[in-house]
Amino acid sequence: MSTASDGISPDNTAGIAEDTAGLRAENSAARPVFDPEKTYEHIPLIVIAGRPNTGKSTLFNRFLHRRRAITDPTPGVTRDPVCEQAFINGVPVRLMDTGGFKLERKPGTAEAVMDELVVEKTLNALKQADRILLLLEAGNITGEDEEFIALLRPYWDKIIAAVNKTEGGRLAETAWEFSRFGFGELLCISAEHGDNISALAEALTRGLDLSRAAVCSGEKDDAVRIAIIGKPNTGKSTLSNRLTHTEASIVSDYAGTTRDVVQGSFTYRGRTCVLLDTAGVRRKAKVHENVEYYSVTRAIKTLDRCDMVFLLIDAQEGLAEQDKKLADLASRRGRGVIFVLNKWDAQEDQSKKAFRTVERSIKIMFAHMEFAPVLAISARDGTGIKQLLDTALRLHAQLTQKTDTGVLNTALADWLAAYPPPSGRGNAFKIRYMVQTSINPVSFLLFATRPEAVPESYLSYLRNRIRRDLGYDNIPVLLDVRASRKRWEERERGHE
Repeated sequence: MSTASDGISPDNTAGIAEDTAGLRAENSAARPVFDPEKTYEHIPLIVIAGRPNTGKSTLFNRFLHRRRAITDPTPGVTRDPVCEQAFINGVPVRLMDTGGFKLERKPGTAEAVMDELVVEKTLNALKQADRILLLLEAGNITGEDEEFIALLRPYWDKIIAAVNKTEGGRLAETAWEFSRFGFGELLCISAEHGDNISALAEALTRGLDLSRAAVCSGEKDDAVRIAIIGKPNTGKSTLSNRLTHTEASIVSDYAGTTRDVVQGSFTYRGRTCVLLDTAGVRRKAKVHENVEYYSVTRAIKTLDRCDMVFLLIDAQEGLAEQDKKLADLASRRGRGVIFVLNKWDAQEDQSKKAFRTVERSIKIMFAHMEFAPVLAISARDGTGIKQLLDTALRLHAQLTQKTDTGVLNTALADWLAAYPPPSGRGNAFKIRYMVQTSINPVSFLLFATRPEAVPESYLSYLRNRIRRDLGYDNIPVLLDVRASRKRWEERERGHE
């Protein structure tokens, strides 16, 4: 059993660099060199498991060198397994953080049902693991520890045990008590302070089969990244599981089931799609727990990682003010939005007329997003899924479309002729030219003589014409204004 500290701490950059690179002289020549900037496939899976509040998510974040999993003193914060590629001791692995194993439950409560689902997910993850990191906590050995260790006996040859919260050698003698279970390898560590993490990294990667590890064939930028967002209990996890053909996300009638962002992927029509299942977003007044606050914040931040949003709406409950805020957040970031009416199969009237009525009410409520598609599906039964994915691919094509500057300014001349800018002395301005500044999000820059005089109504007119005439009809278009006294033709001549 190792109790030495390698001195890694958040401000010890040398220790962290060593931990990331894992360049140990005795091992470097014996294995291939992997590039941390690349994504690998067919790599080993390491699952972190243990009872609640032993520091699994803290250790998970330390190996990733970023706060991916939510950490909080509240037991049972992690529910869905969270999986990411990590480089441990210089080796690419899939690292999975799992929910804690809880023995004490109150029968008949929603919490007990949730605990059962969490344990079921954890046990399924253990079956898939190439290596299991059993994280224990220094102190008295609990009944939950003993029962969980007994469940792990079939996987004994895959287990590396670590006793956490032993920073500076504290409680080391108590930690030794775990040796009576006969672990092949047992280490004392501190996930928070970094003690003995390098030794743990070496133990975890020793003997892993890396023969099948290969750089992922698909380019990262080709993937379609979709965030599933909505109020709690609208069916986000059910849709995520159906699309990925997995049960990665826990599905329950208990609102607030999902906390971390659960990531999965699937292929449709030859395209790789990355799916981000998020926590349900509720009004601030209804968010009381710290854990839920972090979950909601992380769900909103997911908008910066995705190309488009499936905004799930419960067809039976209808629209809410919170749906409007979510759609507005996505649109401001230039993300494609599809309004997804889930549980349509439960509607008494499923006719086209009934759908058009609901669609019309959505268009009225989201007047500034009339361009966004509205679709009806059943995530549970799978109806409408093909149309949903076809629509997603169409939006992605628009999000990544580039318009030639010459074509753009020819069109701009037509738009200005059809609806000339105001010519009064106080509000007159001249529009010189326009350029496209980015794709995904699609952004344009308009040059005018007096940018401050260009009213929002005129910018709205131009955005609508861009969408209608240039093939961006289903996505938001970002348009900014900058000062310029030169015409487009003069600017072009100046570059000759």
